[in-house]
Amino acid sequence: VQLQASGGGLVQPGGSLKLTCSASRSIFSTFAPKNMGWYRQAPEKERELVAGITSGGSVNYADFVSGRFTISRDNGKKKAYLQMNNLKPEDTAVYYCNTWPPSDNKWGQGTQVTVSS
Repeated sequence: VQLQASGGGLVQPGGSLKLTCSASRSIFSTFAPKNMGWYRQAPEKERELVAGITSGGSVNYADFVSGRFTISRDNGKKKAYLQMNNLKPEDTAVYYCNTWPPSDNKWGQGTQVTVSS
């Protein structure tokens, strides 16, 4: 696994989850200069960008986020995070982290997020 995403699970509509992306030293000798992104893929749909954060901390969100998610990073720990609030059933997908834009050889297994009552 190149970049490990964790923190997914089953949550009711309106609930929250916080995803964590961990990058091993073997992948990035230096994590801080990398722009990082969170992506998701729902069944029978294309993988799409959810949010991205630059090395300097500037952020970008997909329109469907609508203020519900927050991306952040901790360069010292080589981690990136995605705080997801007010989750909706349509947010159900496998969530992945990667560089932003993504590197083909750094996709990990992702973490499943299921929003259902």
